[in-house]
Amino acid sequence: MAVHRVVIEHLSHAHKINQLSHMIVLISFLVTFIVARTLTYLQNANLFPQNTTNPHIHHLVPGIILLLISGYSAISFWSNSKLHLIMSAIFGIGAALTLDEFALWLLLRDVYWEEQGRLSIDAVIIVLTILVITYLSGLVEISRRKAISS
Repeated sequence: MAVHRVVIEHLSHAHKINQLSHMIVLISFLVTFIVARTLTYLQNANLFPQNTTNPHIHHLVPGIILLLISGYSAISFWSNSKLHLIMSAIFGIGAALTLDEFALWLLLRDVYWEEQGRLSIDAVIIVLTILVITYLSGLVEISRRKAISS
């Protein structure tokens, strides 16, 4: 019976870490998307300095780099829960930066301010919906496990 409780406690802890990482991805994704959109709108209205590098580096580029770093780290160091949580935040940031310019990488041209730029918003809405559903289903699973173990 004692082994059974230890196994349940371990699974419960792992599930809580997993649930926390879902929440971190969701929050970092949402905050980054809002900040990126806000800064871009402010730049377009000439209220914030614009990126004048040549060539122009779209924010999907650092987003892709962050996705690569977080993905590789998650695969290589999956058992380190602290690193797992940090990579969750980096993944959410990278995903938001990348998906905010989804229309650019889908159409291979800059349509951010055109009607087709709406594809990026649609992609973000779809991903946010998936993230929220995943997070909420994890909460339901935690409640179910608590009910079973008590």
